[in-house]
Amino acid sequence: MKQTIFIFLILGLIFVPNFNQTAFAQTKTVDASAVFWTELQKLCGKAFAGTVEHAPAEDTTFKDKELVMHVRACEKNRIRIPFFVGADRSRTWVLTRKKDRILLKHDHRHEDGTPDKVTMYGGWTTSAGAATRQMFPADQQTVDILPAAATNVWWIDLMAGEYFSYNLRRMGSDRHFSIKFDLKTEVKTPEAPWGWKD
Repeated sequence: MKQTIFIFLILGLIFVPNFNQTAFAQTKTVDASAVFWTELQKLCGKAFAGTVEHAPAEDTTFKDKELVMHVRACEKNRIRIPFFVGADRSRTWVLTRKKDRILLKHDHRHEDGTPDKVTMYGGWTTSAGAATRQMFPADQQTVDILPAAATNVWWIDLMAGEYFSYNLRRMGSDRHFSIKFDLKTEVKTPEAPWGWKD
């Protein structure tokens, strides 16, 4: 009997530390925004074609246009993604990371490179989000520039090796855009967007 108790004590000394380490590992939280950022960085230098998944019936901005996103510039805490709509090279999505938050801004330029009157609107994520989705409610700068966009929420879905989608919903209205880019097939790298500076 004493020998049996001794064996159980020895087994306890062996397995309890391992159990504690496992339990500790399971309680660690993964920074979802860091995973999202890392996957986005992997796309740097690549370009992909997109299709309109959803748009208001009266929309003519994206309808029947060639849509291309180009993950053109990646820094440690900033990623710039020009978005081409046919021959229009005025748009660049600018994402900036600070700790576990990400800021999305829309940089709009004229053909001569000067900023559009409506530019640099967007917003910060309000949490670490999900590894495959980050959401950006409109910030105060957006409200000041575009009062009607006060209830805008943008989000980006990133399914590694599958697709990237850019989405907009104006809460309380039927304004909803969704453009999906196929990450399985790269396309030719486009020209620099208007006003681009490396």
